[in-house]
Amino acid sequence: MMNIYVGNLPYQTTDDELRAAFSAFGEVTSAKVIKDLQTGRSKGFGFVEMADKAQGEAAIDQLNNTNLNGRSIRVNEARPKTSDRGGDLRPRRPRR
Repeated sequence: MMNIYVGNLPYQTTDDELRAAFSAFGEVTSAKVIKDLQTGRSKGFGFVEMADKAQGEAAIDQLNNTNLNGRSIRVNEARPKTSDRGGDLRPRRPRR
């Protein structure tokens, strides 16, 4: 199994369109465009999970920097989620 990050998505791209783009390379177990919780609008990126790692790697090789709905998408293997958001880890002093 392989989890794939897809960036620079056009805001109108749907989960189904994302799934269709990757299904040419093998079985897509999930395809999700990430949306803002408050507005429901796309954040311009998504994730695709493919059943087979070799098929996922082929999809990355073939789809990275290609055109999807008028934009050049970025495709690479998703990095595992970390708890570190890159912020300052020092404890904050309470406001007065």
